Amino acid sequence: MKISGRFITFEGVDGAGKSTQITLLAEALRARGHDVLCTREPGGTELGERLRELLLGMEMHLDTEAMLMFAARREHLAAVIEPALAAGTWVVCDRFTDATYAYQVGGRGLEAARCDALEAWVHPRLKPDLTLLFDLSPALAATRMQANGAVPDRFEREQREFFERVRAAYLDRAQREPERFHVIDAAREPGAIAQEIAAVLGERAWL
Repeated sequence: MKISGRFITFEGVDGAGKSTQITLLAEALRARGHDVLCTREPGGTELGERLRELLLGMEMHLDTEAMLMFAARREHLAAVIEPALAAGTWVVCDRFTDATYAYQVGGRGLEAARCDALEAWVHPRLKPDLTLLFDLSPALAATRMQANGAVPDRFEREQREFFERVRAAYLDRAQREPERFHVIDAAREPGAIAQEIAAVLGERAWL
């Protein structure tokens, strides 16, 4: 498949402020004349959203959880992401496969080789052009989520140690692929973060 659009992913725990920055980035890219599609994982399609409800609300075996994540991802890629990229649209996605490595491998202890095999099957040649990792301490993330007042899903109900492992897994991924990742201190105010993202894209001549 010939790709002419850009694929940008936002990663990090809930409470890190990704949603605000996704909206701001999409507005900035559209102002430059780009067609932009904002989407999320798990989700992004009718099937993906139904699987999201199961994944966030129902207890299940870890292997089942990982396979459902990739099932939703395969549908998302086939129906939304790949056609958009082929048409020249810029895709901005709230989480992608790095989240599976962080949450299922890092947080839950899934064998990394299983995730490697699923990734090689579902999207062997596609990786994000840029991944913005919103790094935030689990303590501050929890404080923000409590202030939000939303009912926590089964991932958000995990203990602090779980999120410490998720954070470590994310940072390990960033260290392994520094050319793709940019790590952002998500404890700062939104304006400063937006300026940093604009600078990152400016360095690539994307903004």
